[in-house]
Amino acid sequence: MEVPYNVLIVEDQDMPRQLFEIYIRSSKQFHHLLSLSNASAALSVCKKNRVDIILMDVLTELGHSGLAAAEEIKKEYPAIKIIMVTSMPEYSWLARARAIGVDSFWYKDGQKDSILEVMERTMAGEHIYPDDTPLVHIGNTTNHEFTERELDILKELTTGDTNAAIAARLHLSVPTVKSHIQHLMEKTGFKTRTELVSEARSCGIVIKSR
Repeated sequence: MEVPYNVLIVEDQDMPRQLFEIYIRSSKQFHHLLSLSNASAALSVCKKNRVDIILMDVLTELGHSGLAAAEEIKKEYPAIKIIMVTSMPEYSWLARARAIGVDSFWYKDGQKDSILEVMERTMAGEHIYPDDTPLVHIGNTTNHEFTERELDILKELTTGDTNAAIAARLHLSVPTVKSHIQHLMEKTGFKTRTELVSEARSCGIVIKSR
């Protein structure tokens, strides 16, 4: 009889964590090893236990980044499979997950493949990624209508910094930053930067994380 794969769950929300545990316990292929609410403890668990696959939330307790934890784990234990899970449509996470070697990426809401199916295919060597972030309406447009540079600017706007500070961080001129902000305002129909930033934060299309 095949030994089931040990699964580590890193998820700080009770409902999805409990659902993951139920799904795993219903499968003969997987064994629930442990659940954590903070990504910062995941590497330590991998050092002390045989972990085959991790379901890793992108944002965990106390703001600790699941992507940062996944990067550390992949460097030390590249054979451990990692599936990032999130309900947030933040634009940069898919690209970063691919860059650090995360095996698969799964959105909690509205994705056609069940988490067990994604786990099975990931353990079989597949890399399961959505084609794009979930579609979210913001003002008169959607997140899919923004360019990547506009999203970069929008994320920086959430810091509350000046155009000059944003320009310096992104290695752009101040007039270029102003132009992108103007395009964002025109596309969304918002009248103020505060309104734009508030809505962008609320719907989760840009998130400043560690």
